[in-house]
Amino acid sequence: MAHAPIPPTSPIFGRLTLDALPFHEPILVATFIGVVCGASVVLGLITYFKWWGLLWRDWFTSIDHKKIGIMYMVLGLIMFLRGFADALMMRAQQAMAFGDNAGYLPPEHYNQIFTAHGVIMIFFVAMPLVTGLMNYVVPLQIGARDVSFPFLNNFSFWMTTAGAVITMISLFIGEYARTGWLAFPPLSDINASPGVGVDYYIWGLQIAGLGTLLSGVNLIATILRMRAPGMTMMKMPVFTWTALCTNVLIVAAFPVLTVVLALLSLDRYVGTQFFTNTLGGNPMMYVNMIWIWGHPEVYILILPAFGVFSEVVSTFSGKRLFGYSSMVYATIVITILAYLVWLHHFFTMGSGASVNSFFGITTMIISIPTGAKIFNWLFTMYRGRIRFELPMMWTMAFMLTFVIGGMTGVLLAVPPADFVLHNSLFLVAHFHNVIIGGVLFGMFAGINYWWPKAFGFKLDQKWGKRSFWLWVAGFYFAFMPLYVLGLMGVTRRLQHFNDPSLQIWFEIAAFGALLIAGGIACMAMQFAVSIRDRKKNVDLTGDPWHGRTLEWSTSSPPPAYNFAFTPVIHDNDAWWDMKRRGYERPTTGFEAIHMPKNTAAGIILAGISVAFGFAMIWHIWWLAAVSFAGLIAVGIGHTFNYDRDYHIPAEEVVATEDARTQALAVQG
Repeated sequence: MAHAPIPPTSPIFGRLTLDALPFHEPILVATFIGVVCGASVVLGLITYFKWWGLLWRDWFTSIDHKKIGIMYMVLGLIMFLRGFADALMMRAQQAMAFGDNAGYLPPEHYNQIFTAHGVIMIFFVAMPLVTGLMNYVVPLQIGARDVSFPFLNNFSFWMTTAGAVITMISLFIGEYARTGWLAFPPLSDINASPGVGVDYYIWGLQIAGLGTLLSGVNLIATILRMRAPGMTMMKMPVFTWTALCTNVLIVAAFPVLTVVLALLSLDRYVGTQFFTNTLGGNPMMYVNMIWIWGHPEVYILILPAFGVFSEVVSTFSGKRLFGYSSMVYATIVITILAYLVWLHHFFTMGSGASVNSFFGITTMIISIPTGAKIFNWLFTMYRGRIRFELPMMWTMAFMLTFVIGGMTGVLLAVPPADFVLHNSLFLVAHFHNVIIGGVLFGMFAGINYWWPKAFGFKLDQKWGKRSFWLWVAGFYFAFMPLYVLGLMGVTRRLQHFNDPSLQIWFEIAAFGALLIAGGIACMAMQFAVSIRDRKKNVDLTGDPWHGRTLEWSTSSPPPAYNFAFTPVIHDNDAWWDMKRRGYERPTTGFEAIHMPKNTAAGIILAGISVAFGFAMIWHIWWLAAVSFAGLIAVGIGHTFNYDRDYHIPAEEVVATEDARTQALAVQG
């Protein structure tokens, strides 16, 4: 097979030419026009309402963990629209591309779409949603005023955003990788992919991965060193436990991703042979390294969702969580076993019976602590006063859906079965079963559960329930047919089919995707209606769901400093215990509070990182050198910014706390 030659470079623009603009792709041109129009409307509204100063002063430069957590969530939801658009395009293509009908997507464009879909959904949807929820909730649950390193928190968010920006640029300038979301060699080497697609992949993930890694370090330090007095490890809320284990996985796994992408970069940029079949290289080394990161990544996503479900089930069953200790130990066991199962992703690659057996057994074993969690949630619900509010509805949908995904996962853990099903749509259905039914449903439950804590009013229930039912029905219509097709032997990543008997299953899957689109539209309406009617749903009690953990003891939304007095913890259901003891808020002894000052260094560093990544992708070496020097200069300059703290006067703290106390007295 002849490969396209590497384009020549110029001293000023490198490989970047007018040919990189997709004028020959009508779909991309239309998308570009739509994005420009949509962005113009948004920017126009911000300008009309004079929000630029507010956004810059109170949000973009903020180092308040609560605002950073919300911005993470907003980033995840925005990128979700792009990732889901890719999914709709794939489903439409597969539903129509049979026989003489080639569909509407050329093969090379389709390959870019399924690669971008996987990358965006994992790195720029699931990860920001998970990280945002941990950022917002964890300091409140442990009685801290902020995270350990507030500026690092801001920097981590903007680096994640910078990675998302680089990935989005590929839609309109150049191309994206056509390799699948893990970019296995030899598809990703310079001979098979001489263009810029794989380079967009590498630099988008390297920059975003740095932000994720630093966020993991930050949250581990916060949980281990900033807990309120009396909060021992076994008195931490379960969500905080899952956040701790998640960030341990991040700190252990993401350096592996950084290294494997750096080695792939060296193969592509300077001609090393780490992942080739010549001169001592070994493509299987890439497969091992990417999955040593990749399988813990699955648990990085699902463990915080498990924490959300634990909080929700306890609150809406009106009971203490059943089996707290076993939940904690199950989380720790999952964290450890996450590193002992990576090879089940390539059972079919000739590792041998002994190796396959070991990893098949460990994969089955990891289902045991997960199953223990399911039973603990069920026992918590047993004889409880269950309230079918939206967070609880998402949780119950998760329990049913995730069990199906778990059972299919155990089936795939059997090496002989995996030999048959490995590269089929059965595997695609399984993966989406656990990620959508687990991670996304968990994030939706968490958003509905903690929204009144973040904003002081509840989300609209009517539109929320419409979204819920469309999502759940759409999921089953979209992915159950893929199980059937996988068992029939249909492989994944295909954009055209010859057997007309398969078409009905793809049409059902496309119908399911449309139902999910309806669920997304209803969720957008839920947010819009809730914000419009927020004054009707204002809740100042700080405890709108009668939650049991410490974050509900503060006002809704919490003040910038979270807690005027550091609470003392006696129980893992801290807020429930404080109410049981007849806790009264102090009325004297208020002192000025020292809080970190906002800074623009994070967003500036991220902007320069985008320029650096773009320069490396297109071989614009002068821009790469200038932007790299800029990164060093801004980083050093920020270290001399000594005036980073500001004071909240004691009188302001007293006023805020008095208003909070009066609201509690009035509303009971």
